[in-house]
Amino acid sequence: MAGSKRILITGAGSGFGRDAALRLAGRGHHVIAAAENRPQMTGLIAEADRRGVRLQVENLDVTNALHRDQAHAWDVDVLFNNAAIGEMGPLSEIPMALFRQVFEVNVFGNLALAQGFARQMVRRGSGRIVWLSSIAGLTTNPYLGPYCASKYAIESIAQAMHDELKPLGVSVCTINPGPYQTGFNDRMGDALRVWLDPEKSAAARHFTTDLGVEVTLADDYGRMTGESQKDPEEIVELFVRVAEEDSGLFRNFLPADRIEGAKRQQAAIWDLRQ
Repeated sequence: MAGSKRILITGAGSGFGRDAALRLAGRGHHVIAAAENRPQMTGLIAEADRRGVRLQVENLDVTNALHRDQAHAWDVDVLFNNAAIGEMGPLSEIPMALFRQVFEVNVFGNLALAQGFARQMVRRGSGRIVWLSSIAGLTTNPYLGPYCASKYAIESIAQAMHDELKPLGVSVCTINPGPYQTGFNDRMGDALRVWLDPEKSAAARHFTTDLGVEVTLADDYGRMTGESQKDPEEIVELFVRVAEEDSGLFRNFLPADRIEGAKRQQAAIWDLRQ
């Protein structure tokens, strides 16, 4: 490790962000663990105390302009734009309010937060902005369109920011996880049950796409992906490595056994017929 860094992780109340915040704090970094609500903050504080690590826990909803203004007063070396929500379901039927909310959090809120820190880092001539993308930012499957669309947007934003900020001393990269056991996929299934009645839906219930992806319109996405979800430990370690390294890949994709499949699916789009 080159030295202690000041690291802000949004969405640190659960999943990758929570474990990475605690791990990085345990390694001597000054970590600001930003959580959306008070119960998450209380849990973070209790776990940091249990581990005997110093952790600055803050309330930060990336869609709240007042919260973002407060955050921009912090001086950080590394920003992890990790906050995210997920919605799934047929794009021809999903309520637009839900679709917009995915973009408000995953895209607009995160970009507004990143803009303030980018200005800070440019003035200093150093810093790193890390975007939590996904395999869903590289490949699209039916009924995951709302979430995939937001992650595709992040891919474009991150690539443009990388090119724009690199000459100014600021690095930008992505982390692209596949399915991991964090509860995120299960929550998407829970959210789907709120509005979709499979018996009334006009969407196909089960089919195989032209790209060979088998799809089932189910109300339990966690169950659908259960066998393929992996232990999140390797992603937590990736967060640590990306935070501590001074250079590295723009795209950081795990699990490794999904990389070639994602590339094949991207390439197959060129020959996809209507």
